[in-house]
Amino acid sequence: MIALSLAEIAAVVGGQTYDIPDPAVQVTGPVVRDSREVEPGSLFVAFVGERVDGHDFAEAVVAAGAVAVLASRPVGVPAIVVADVQAALGALARHVVERLGATLVALTGSAGKTSTKDLIAQVLRSKAPTVFTPGSLNNEIGLPLTALSATEETRFLVLEMGARGIGHISYLTDLTPPRIGLVLNVGTAHIGEFGGREQIAQAKGELVESLPPSEAGGVAVLNADDPLVRAMASRTKARVILFGESGEADVRAENVRLTDSGQPAFRLHTPSGCSDVTMRLYGEHHVSNALAAAAVAHELGMSADEIALALSEAGSLSRWRMEVTERPDGVTVVNDAYNANPESMRAALRALAAMGKASQAHGGRTWAVLGQMAELGDEALAEHDAIGRLAVRLNVSKLVAVGGREASWLQLGAYNEGSWGEESVHVSDAQAAVDLLRSELRPGDVVLVKASRSVGLERVAQALLDGGAEGEVAAR
Repeated sequence: MIALSLAEIAAVVGGQTYDIPDPAVQVTGPVVRDSREVEPGSLFVAFVGERVDGHDFAEAVVAAGAVAVLASRPVGVPAIVVADVQAALGALARHVVERLGATLVALTGSAGKTSTKDLIAQVLRSKAPTVFTPGSLNNEIGLPLTALSATEETRFLVLEMGARGIGHISYLTDLTPPRIGLVLNVGTAHIGEFGGREQIAQAKGELVESLPPSEAGGVAVLNADDPLVRAMASRTKARVILFGESGEADVRAENVRLTDSGQPAFRLHTPSGCSDVTMRLYGEHHVSNALAAAAVAHELGMSADEIALALSEAGSLSRWRMEVTERPDGVTVVNDAYNANPESMRAALRALAAMGKASQAHGGRTWAVLGQMAELGDEALAEHDAIGRLAVRLNVSKLVAVGGREASWLQLGAYNEGSWGEESVHVSDAQAAVDLLRSELRPGDVVLVKASRSVGLERVAQALLDGGAEGEVAAR
C-alpha cells in the first residue's frame, strides 16, 4: 500500500484511535485479513466470521509486525475502531485508488473472468508495473484488499468483479471506479440466484454504467459475439470498443485453430495492426479471453506485435484452471476443478476432445471426471443432462460422474446419448472416482477433472498426481 499514517487512515475511515502512542506512525506494508500474511508495517483488518473472530488475533499480529488493527472494538493493542469494518476497508481502498493515479481496469462476466484477468495482467505488466486480483478474490472484501496492494509505482490496476445479485457490481465500482470496463459474456452461472439471463445482464451491465464518459477517457470493452453484452453499449456514456470473432469487432481473431496439443492459435487483428498468436493455454475458449485482453491492451497504447508476443508467452496464474500435468507414466491430468457452469463445462470438454485426438491415435483415451454445477435453479436437470450428452457427442471415451443427484443427471444424459451406455459411470464420491481411475488408467490417457468449487474435485486431480496409480483423496 502507499504509505499512510494511522492518523490519516483514521480520518479516511471515520474511526477512533485506541492504544496508539504515535498516530504519525505509517502503514508501509500490506493490508491483510489473514493473520498468517502479516508483515512488518502491515495493517490487519479484523473481520468477525462464522467460525473465527479476527479480533482474537490482535495481539499476535502486532507482535508479528502489524502497525495496527482495523477493528470494530478496542483490542488492547494499537487499533483504529470503526462501526463497520467492511465499509471502512472500502473507504480506505477508494482513497488509495484516488491517490494513486493508476489506470483502473475492471472486468466481469459469467465465465472466464479469472483467466481473462490473468491474461490482461500479463500483457499489461510487459508494459508497466501492474497489480491485479489474485485468484478469484473479486467480492466486497477481496477487491479492496487487492486495490490496497498497489504502490506508488503501480501504473495499471486490474480488478475482477463478481456478482451474485443486482447492485453488487455497482457497489464494487463505487469503491474502485474504473476507467476501462470489460464485460466478457452473459451465461448461466448463478442463474438460480439471479432468476434469468436478463437479470444477469442487468447486473453485469452495472460495470459499463459506472464508467466515465468518452470525453473523460471512459472505455467500455464489449463482446461483439454475445448479444446481451453487445446491447450494453446503450447503457454507457463511455466509448465502446468491440472484441470477438465477428467481422464487426474492432479487435478480432481470424484463422482460429488448435495445435495438436489443444492450444489455440489465430491471427490477431487490432485497429493498429495484425499479428499471429499461439497460446500456451489449452482450449479454444481462450481465444475470446485473449481478444478481450488484446482490446484492453490496445486501448492502453500497446501495438499488435507487443500484444501478440505477450499473449503467446502468457501462462495460467490461478490454480485449478486447466492445469495440465503429464505424469511420469504418460497419463495427462487436466485439473480444471476450481469451478464450473454450463459454459465453462462445454469449453473444458471441447478442450479435452482436442487434446485427446493425438493420444487416441496411439490408443490413449479421454476421461471426463465431472461433478455438480451449482446454483442453476430450475435449469439444473436440463443443463446437467446436456453436458452428459455433449461428452458423448465429443467422443469422450468415458464420463465419470461424481456425487449425488446432479451427478446422476450427468451420467443419465451420457447414457441416453450413447450407443450402449458404456460411455458413462456414476460414482458416489471423490475417493470412489480415484479408485476407479487407479484401476483403469493407462499411458496416453487424458483425464479432465471439473465441477463447482463446493464439490472439491481438485482432490481427485491431486490424488492422481501425488500418488500416481496409488493416489488417494486427501481430507478437505
